[in-house]
Amino acid sequence: MERPEGVTQLLVDWSNGDAAALDKLMPVVYDELRRLASSYLKRERAGHTLQPTALVNEAYLKLVDQRKARWQNRAQFFGVAAQLMRRILVDHARVRQAQKRGGSDQQQLSLSHADRIAEKPDIDLLALHEALNDLALIDEQQARIVELRFFGGLTIEETAEVLEISHATVERDWTLARAWLRRELS
Repeated sequence: MERPEGVTQLLVDWSNGDAAALDKLMPVVYDELRRLASSYLKRERAGHTLQPTALVNEAYLKLVDQRKARWQNRAQFFGVAAQLMRRILVDHARVRQAQKRGGSDQQQLSLSHADRIAEKPDIDLLALHEALNDLALIDEQQARIVELRFFGGLTIEETAEVLEISHATVERDWTLARAWLRRELS
């Protein structure tokens, strides 16, 4: 596995216009992107039509299209990748829900163990998405922390690095955001 510093250098080189850096970067980060995609899709119902490879490929296409991105480090990259995967999954869930006209087979996720993917789902993805949007109106930083930790799988330290805030602030806001979301989703 590539060291984080190697990923960071490739990201910086890509941001500076080195197209070859992107060709070197994707094989290095692909396995981690696929792991993220697999963890999201494990929470889906059996027979889900979106496969991890397709989710990674869709996210990859959107990442490559980030022409104006100034990549700073690995954590930022995976944070953006997580945000893109979240949007793809939400769009997919919306289409599926529209096709079923509000059927009860909705995607479920767990907030309580975001740093280790929960086996037993307990939160509707669309409801979580809407609640996160509401939280962003109240406290954008808390919403971003949830997105990075829950959808991106970033650690407290990586989240602090991406947001350029202290470790303690991430822990406090993470706790507050989860409590707020639990109340909103119950």
